[in-house]
Amino acid sequence: MLDAVGIGLIFPILPNLLKDVTHAAEVATLIGLMLALYSAMQFLFSPVLGVLSDRYGRRPVLLLSLAGAAIDYLVMAFAPELWMLVVGRAIAGITSANMAVATAYITDISAEEERARRFGYFHAMFGIGFIIGPVIGGLLGDIWVRAPFMAAAILNAGNFALALFVLPESRKGTAEARFDPATLNPFRPLGWAFSFAALLPLMAIFVIMNFVGTMYGTVWALFGQDMFAWNGLTIGLSLGIFGFFHAGAQALLTGPAAERLGEKWALVLGMACELAALAVLGFAAEGWILFALAPLFALGGIGMPALQSLTTRQVDADHQGQLQGVLASLVSLSAVFGPVFFSFAYFVIKPTWPGLVWIIGGGIYLLALPLLLTLRRPQTAASAPDRRQS
Repeated sequence: MLDAVGIGLIFPILPNLLKDVTHAAEVATLIGLMLALYSAMQFLFSPVLGVLSDRYGRRPVLLLSLAGAAIDYLVMAFAPELWMLVVGRAIAGITSANMAVATAYITDISAEEERARRFGYFHAMFGIGFIIGPVIGGLLGDIWVRAPFMAAAILNAGNFALALFVLPESRKGTAEARFDPATLNPFRPLGWAFSFAALLPLMAIFVIMNFVGTMYGTVWALFGQDMFAWNGLTIGLSLGIFGFFHAGAQALLTGPAAERLGEKWALVLGMACELAALAVLGFAAEGWILFALAPLFALGGIGMPALQSLTTRQVDADHQGQLQGVLASLVSLSAVFGPVFFSFAYFVIKPTWPGLVWIIGGGIYLLALPLLLTLRRPQTAASAPDRRQS
């Protein structure tokens, strides 16, 4: 949660900060490039940090990344030049790739039947952080445009202290002390993951769900303004309510759903609820309907933790960090291309039917249906190929 707050803090002030540094009136392109750069760095380095945590332990990688993030935000708080901010956002993307290590840690300390519930807690806390972060960032940014960077540095320093003094190691390193430069190749773990037939449909579903997930942040505010003339307060309130329900469902309902239905059918239930909500949203003619759909959308949130838990069953304990790095990398890849696709789609259809964007998202979601039908009873992946390629 502290990590997500630190990331979300800077979103509200990024436009003003860029205007302050560049002295330009229009910075939309720069914002897009910086967000894409952040996601691209996550895509490249999530697998690397995951592999390093498998080889050398979770705790050293977490400590290194959290310390780097704290120093990076501190430098960005006083950066006078644009290139420094760009480099800073790239480093922030690299250090935020530690979420792969965090999810691998959860896998280490959880029995298979507990993972869905605990991944639900994890996603819920991350969601709460993203609700709190922008609010604090907006308040601090009104005081001083660089204050949120100072707050983000303090939060990451607090995270570092927690990891240093409270967090025990969940998995000791298995590698020799000698460092292997090939470990830094981000495409090696991706090649390893794509070599397993059992992982392929799960990873494809993961990409589809995350790709569609970028649609909300991309067009929600635009849709509310264009269809219902919402102001900033109403948009913020709607996002806050959605975040509250979503986090509550992931924290409280994921575990019971996975225990009663099994992870596969919990995933199916989550996807069905989200598809139903998207269908209604596409034809919504009144703004209150969007608020009324919050619980149904929230039920859709149980799908992702169930999918993540299902995926961990396919890989042995020695390669959970590598797997979580690959999954985090796929999330980042979706974050690069998803906003571009949905913003363009909304631009094209807005004059005739703005709600069609939600139907398009639902149609993409349906691509996961045949993949769901291919899923078999979960098995632990054979470790021999893992060891040869890791």
